[in-house]
Amino acid sequence: MAAPVPGPDLHHAAVHHRRRRSGAHLRRGVRGGPRGLTSGRRWPADRASGRPPAAPPPARHPPEFFTRNHARPSPRERSARSRRHTMSVLFVTGTGTEIGKTVTTAAIAAAALARGRSVAVLKPAQTGVTAHETGDAAEVERLAGPVTTLELARFPDPLAPATAALRAGLPPVLPQDIAEAAAKLAASHDLVLVEGAGGLLVRFDADGHTLADAARLAKAPVLIVAQAGLGTLNATALTALALRSYGLDSPGVVIGSWPATPDLAARCNLTDLPDAAGAPLLGLIPEHSGALAPDAFRAAAPGWLAPALGGSDAFRIPS
Repeated sequence: MAAPVPGPDLHHAAVHHRRRRSGAHLRRGVRGGPRGLTSGRRWPADRASGRPPAAPPPARHPPEFFTRNHARPSPRERSARSRRHTMSVLFVTGTGTEIGKTVTTAAIAAAALARGRSVAVLKPAQTGVTAHETGDAAEVERLAGPVTTLELARFPDPLAPATAALRAGLPPVLPQDIAEAAAKLAASHDLVLVEGAGGLLVRFDADGHTLADAARLAKAPVLIVAQAGLGTLNATALTALALRSYGLDSPGVVIGSWPATPDLAARCNLTDLPDAAGAPLLGLIPEHSGALAPDAFRAAAPGWLAPALGGSDAFRIPS
């Protein structure tokens, strides 16, 4: 068991502080999505009694997912931690498909396991895989080590979840299903990683609900996994813009497949991606990392990630 988790990191704290100072968290609410599932309106006054309305619950600070303290807490400290802190849930989305979300999820899980944390991996909708084939969650377990895995649905066609469910004649996965499953896993794990399908706004059902709707219900931040080379700045900026429109925070960006010999565009993107995302660059996963033997993957994974994602203090972005 890792040491007590401290407060939110500096990036999250600054974002939260700016919103509290400006009152934007009250004005905007969570109405940004095309089909809002909840409302950001203030409660009306109790006109019958003339009393002012009860105060809404305090805003939740975005959690920090990892701590740098490797010391194991005492039973009393662990009990105090369980009373003081909510468990961490992190959604992982991509700027597209086949860009390294699964390997990135595995790297984060491996880094967390190395710090003594318990990890669960939730795959809401696994598409393009038959009942007897290995899915993304099982691949994370193979690479990272002993994690709890859960799929909510599996559809054989390699399509968007809504279309794949329709073609299979199966019910779709709804945002509330994802949020409820994440909450149940968080009750017994230190970290829950929710890996999306394709990009952020891929449809999960006929009503157009997306991973962003699920993250909003779960009140969880969303990590962006991006490509390295040409074209990634636009895709990353659009994903970040969509996150903001839903009122969601992002801890940062990870490049899901960093080439051994990066070209000029990839090297320039190391500087430009944080500007496009409005969030820091938190990881570089070397290309073909998923082909490593599990022991080699687990030993190397912390070095691919910044400390904010549980990585090594030695992590550096190439100049």
